[in-house]
Amino acid sequence: MRAEAGANRTKRVPEILSTKGASVYCVGIKGTGVAALAELLKASGLNVSGSDTGEVFYTDAILEELGISRYESFDPAHVPQDADLIVHSAAYSAETNPELAEALRRGLPVVKYSDALGAYSELFDSSGIAGVHGKTTTTAIAGELLRAAGLPARILAGSAVSGFGGRSTLNLGDRYFVAETCEYRRHFLAFRPRQIVLTSVESDHQDYYPSYKDIRDAFVEYLEKLPNDGVLVYCADDPGAREAAESVLEKRKTLRAIPYGFNAEGPYTITDYAVQNERSVFRLAGFPGELALRVPGRHCVLDATAALALTGVLAEKEFGREAGEIWKGETGERVREALPRFAGSRRRSEILGEAGGILFMDDYGHHPTAIRTTLEGLKEFYPRRRLVLSFMSHTYTRTAALLDDFAASLLPADVVFLHKIYASARENPPGGPSGGVDGKTLFEKTRALRDGVFYTEEPEAAAAELVGLLKPGDLFITMGAGDNWKLGKTLYERCREKAGGAA
Repeated sequence: MRAEAGANRTKRVPEILSTKGASVYCVGIKGTGVAALAELLKASGLNVSGSDTGEVFYTDAILEELGISRYESFDPAHVPQDADLIVHSAAYSAETNPELAEALRRGLPVVKYSDALGAYSELFDSSGIAGVHGKTTTTAIAGELLRAAGLPARILAGSAVSGFGGRSTLNLGDRYFVAETCEYRRHFLAFRPRQIVLTSVESDHQDYYPSYKDIRDAFVEYLEKLPNDGVLVYCADDPGAREAAESVLEKRKTLRAIPYGFNAEGPYTITDYAVQNERSVFRLAGFPGELALRVPGRHCVLDATAALALTGVLAEKEFGREAGEIWKGETGERVREALPRFAGSRRRSEILGEAGGILFMDDYGHHPTAIRTTLEGLKEFYPRRRLVLSFMSHTYTRTAALLDDFAASLLPADVVFLHKIYASARENPPGGPSGGVDGKTLFEKTRALRDGVFYTEEPEAAAAELVGLLKPGDLFITMGAGDNWKLGKTLYERCREKAGGAA
């Protein structure tokens, strides 16, 4: 077997990834995406190992359970002598990582995670979930629905999903592959989709896409990768998604277009939306009966509808009947029952627990649109709770470019605590492209719009004040792509101790 795997060094990456017994070594294996790919490759019969820092991540337990060996440091000697392929996180390069430098010295194939994911997608009938917002939730719900429909698929989400056993992957078979695909630095262009779900397009990642046109054009380029008989599912309610979709569909007449949303036309038009007993209840034009979702917000209803549309497309392929007919039968009923079982994913309106009558949550929202829709959804879901927010902005360039939007997006919260900007290694500090914007700039801008705004440079410095401010009936949420989630964890534990350990 080793001789066979060794011969794979002359093969294309997809061939290596389809060869049982091939040796794949992952640099940065604890990252969510790389760890998830490692799990899928191991399930396909490949020998997977890797390395990362000694810092403990939630993926450590997953890798341990799977029996995937890893080093807690980087050393050229770690690279296996029989390695057929080296996959690395985008956080590392041969210029800074000694293992990647060694692999190149030995002439081994070395690819970024996004390129490895793209190669893996060639092995299946693949669907890419894309968008500035909503792609993780859409992918996670799609996994739940595909399982309910009995479709032989593999799913890879960008975060741990409770319904996936706390992992980012779900392995239901080997015919279809559904993956969250990332727009940053055009990583999604390595993916080979037959179907694309497009949730949203607007200005983001300003360090790489200085203008809206730049990021829109990247999404258009991704949509154009669809084959002539490909399927494009897109959100008709999102102006950017609609613009990108229509520009491609105008040129690619053979593509099948499936719009969804409150303003869509067709079977995935959302009707009769309401919130009842902490449930979103809604109907679709082409799905019989009522549907329910227990994660908050109209945006999550949109994500669920996108997942239903994709499930319908794959069910048509699998069962040879139109989705409208499939939904009327037993498969449709199983899908309906599965939807309210969806409990969210890690850092997406994730409930930490309730202590002393206070509900603690954490959310990854770091773009003004995501912040506003999430906060509005929480207010709608929990109308009797006071909403207390800790927000930590991520990247100076994003904060500077969208400063007014950030301040306005925080208005739905009753009380707001702001902190320093969570910096990125990929950009300059204040005084560079951000024009001197920092956390206090956002604080001043927000305070000019409303009362009840506070600032602490470090998130955990707000703990003492919040202990006195929070009261039974409140909802406290940490939000952002930074590390202020630690503040929520600290406060939750303190309140549990104060309440005698009872959640």
